[in-house]
Amino acid sequence: MDDDVPANGLQLRTLITDDGTLELSLARIATPKPAADEVVLRIEATPINPSDIGLLFGAADLSTLAVSGSGDGIVARARVPAAAMKAMEGRRGQSMPAGNEGAGTVVKAGGGAAARALLGRTVAVLGGAMYSQYRTVKVDQCLPLPAGTSAAEGASCFVNPLTALGMTETMRREGHSALVHTAAASNLGQMLNRICLADGIDLVNIVRKPEQEALLRGQGAKHVVSTASPAFMAELTDALVATGATLAFDALGGGKLAGQILGAMEAALNRTAKEYSRYGSTTLKQVYLYGGLDTAPTEFVRNFGMSWAMGGWLLFPFLQRIGPDAAQALKTRVASELKTTFASTYTRTVSLAGALQADAIADYGRRATASKVLVDPSL
Repeated sequence: MDDDVPANGLQLRTLITDDGTLELSLARIATPKPAADEVVLRIEATPINPSDIGLLFGAADLSTLAVSGSGDGIVARARVPAAAMKAMEGRRGQSMPAGNEGAGTVVKAGGGAAARALLGRTVAVLGGAMYSQYRTVKVDQCLPLPAGTSAAEGASCFVNPLTALGMTETMRREGHSALVHTAAASNLGQMLNRICLADGIDLVNIVRKPEQEALLRGQGAKHVVSTASPAFMAELTDALVATGATLAFDALGGGKLAGQILGAMEAALNRTAKEYSRYGSTTLKQVYLYGGLDTAPTEFVRNFGMSWAMGGWLLFPFLQRIGPDAAQALKTRVASELKTTFASTYTRTVSLAGALQADAIADYGRRATASKVLVDPSL
């Protein structure tokens, strides 16, 4: 195994050309020889997360998608609207790899003892450029998976699990006692629901379809509200009164929902207020935008007093803020509950070339609930 590693392997690349064309293609990339503290990983499973889609497609209009070629020579192209090119300026002309996380088998190791100990093991990695057949990574980027765990089971053990745990950890560190989460029927949302049930945290789940509400209630969720309900704002306010939630994580980012949550939080707090204040409640109401499922501008009406905040939240800066020891504690929990709390499901598995087929892009490009795609570069 240690000596039978190809000198190069296929890697998915994303490029936005000077004329405003998105190009997704496969390229042969050299596999660097591992240093003493490095290993070579044969990638066998890597998910397409919303954060990956943002890099893969940029601001391209997928309605203009056209796919040509086949096998290793397949290329998917789409137009980037002229009005969106300014936002893409920083990556124009740069062919970039993608894929935040994945898992596979360590097939070559450097000379260090820690590296050699991983040889033949199935490990998960949060290392970028994971839409590749082979990756050379540092030992400390690897999370050895428990015996009997497949690469597919461990492929999504970083981004979604650590994001969900990061939400509850942020809640504790910032002095809140309950949470609100949007796009709550997603893989991440279901994980968060399981965490909150296990840890005794009140969670308000916001969905957009009755079947999503039924899914979460079937998994034990107590507070689920749907934006499709004519009484959505009243039902959301009732759930906030019941839970006391003053912290929300919004996966949509655009549209009116973040502002509606702040408004409902204020209405909930006013129900129990002992005296009137023209400046609104003095309790801080915080909404973090952590995704961009809705690419429209973020809109809100200032009907929630003066004690409020809306900002961005990302996993990697959060992990840096809490430090390596706290981050490792979260990773340890993920590893121990990988087949329960943090289990992920996928609608299909594709090869690297299969990920560039028009039907696959139409599937994962929708960013829809229950349409998570897994890439197996070893196919």
